[in-house]
Amino acid sequence: MNITNEDNMKLMARYEDNHFDLAIVDPPYGLGEDGKKNHSRGKAAKSKKYTPKNWDKETPTIQYFDELKRVSKNQIIWGANYMIDKIKTPSMGWVFWDKGMESQDFSDGELAYTSFNRGLKKYRFVWNGMIQGDMKNKEIRIHPTQKPVKLYEWLLMNYAKEGDKILDTHGGSMSIALACHNLNFDLTLCELDAEYYEAGLKRLKQHQKQIRLF
Repeated sequence: MNITNEDNMKLMARYEDNHFDLAIVDPPYGLGEDGKKNHSRGKAAKSKKYTPKNWDKETPTIQYFDELKRVSKNQIIWGANYMIDKIKTPSMGWVFWDKGMESQDFSDGELAYTSFNRGLKKYRFVWNGMIQGDMKNKEIRIHPTQKPVKLYEWLLMNYAKEGDKILDTHGGSMSIALACHNLNFDLTLCELDAEYYEAGLKRLKQHQKQIRLF
C-alpha cells in the first residue's frame, strides 16, 4: 500500500498508461461541503464542525479526468453527475448509494459514474447522522464528505478482481484504504491536505493494529 501527501497530478504523471486496473475516486463536487457548513445528517445527530477549508469550490479540471483515464483501465467516480461534461466518456454503469436518509433537506444518496457497461446498480448502507449500517463497527467521522468502509468493500467485491491495482487520487478519510486492507488489494493513494492525510493515516494504522489483535 502506497499512501502519499501530494498533488494527484504529480502522482499520476509518474505512471505509465493503464498502470492501474481500477481507479475509485471521490473528487470535489463543487458544493462547498469542505468544512464551512455544519454537518448534521438526520434527526439522530447534532451538527459536527470541521476545519473550514476551500477544496470544494469547484470540480476537477478536464485535464485531471484525462490523466485519470490514461493511468487506469477502469474508473469509478463519485459525484460524476456534477462533472459529467468534464469526464466526457458516457457510462451505462452508474452506481447509486442509498444512504437511508430520512431528512427532506438532504439527498437520498449519491451517484457514481463507472466505466463498466453493467447497467445501474444500487447499494444500500445507512449513513444518517449517528445511525450507520454497521453499528457494531461504527465509524468515527474525520472528514466532512467521508464515505463508509463497507461501501468501498462492496465496490471492490463487485468491480475489482484479485490482484488488481487500485488508485485513489482523493484519499480524504481513507475509508478505501481500510477496505483495501481488509480485502487485500494493492492500493496507491494520495491526499493533498496535510491535516486529512495525517488523520487518515492514523485511522488506517489504528485499524490495522486492531485487525492484528483479532
